[in-house]
Amino acid sequence: MPADPFAEAHAAFVAHLRDERGRGPHTVRAYGGDVHSLLAFAAERGARAPADLDLLTLRAWLADMDRRGASRATLARRVAAARSFTAWALRAGRITQDPAVRLAAPRARRPIPEVLRPAQVDELLAVATVRADDADPVHLRDVAMLELLYATGIRVSELVGLDRDDVDWERSTVRVLGKGAKERVVPFGAPAARSLQAWLDAGRPRLATPASGDALFLGARHARVDPRVVRRAVHAVLSHVPGAPDVGPHGLRHSMATHLLEGGADLRSVQEVLGHASLGTTQVYTHVSIERLRSSYEQAHPRA
Repeated sequence: MPADPFAEAHAAFVAHLRDERGRGPHTVRAYGGDVHSLLAFAAERGARAPADLDLLTLRAWLADMDRRGASRATLARRVAAARSFTAWALRAGRITQDPAVRLAAPRARRPIPEVLRPAQVDELLAVATVRADDADPVHLRDVAMLELLYATGIRVSELVGLDRDDVDWERSTVRVLGKGAKERVVPFGAPAARSLQAWLDAGRPRLATPASGDALFLGARHARVDPRVVRRAVHAVLSHVPGAPDVGPHGLRHSMATHLLEGGADLRSVQEVLGHASLGTTQVYTHVSIERLRSSYEQAHPRA
């Protein structure tokens, strides 16, 4: 029985994203699902192989999702997935021309992220430190994770992927493996260094076993800490900060970037610290600063 060209192309594309492009599991799953949706739609319209895809089919696919209520952000991501698939198919010789070259993506409205104010971050970290129990290694770990998340602005996936030798104590930096397997070096300050040293000296040895490997942060079961554990820790401490939005770990990343810009850091430096591929992604934090300035102005100026 002949193989299904769509199914075979889909499997090869997913393998390409995972093995050759080094995309993370979330990206592979999202793009793989989007392309599966496209190919299923094309098959319903009579297409049998990637070479049968054309611009009209791609536009009809997007229009169908729009009618079903897909958000602009979802449509934009699916356009990106379709473009990635057809560009790969062209390079792989599965199609002779790329039908997605003229496929327009709806501009997604990027929401302005909620961020903590510097005083709220101070209170968050103070609460975490007060709640820490030197007899409980988990508490020492949580303080170190919170301090490092805010100090560096790294993602949760990057935090849990750190090994002990990723920390450069002499330069006060941490080596991070980000999206697309791109490596960057991010600085951290004295408070993060102190909490990290306390965890390594008094916390980690009490959780580590020969099976723990070189992971920087460990869970209660002695393996590398799970991202869900990090999120729970952040939400738990934030619940003790009156008036603070329940932003979660990524909110600490947003807050750190906003505070850097408000403190005078230039946009390019913040882009490098965060590991953004596009400067446009970093620019959202300038809007956060402007909105905060506007809010303060309206509250304080007598003729606002």
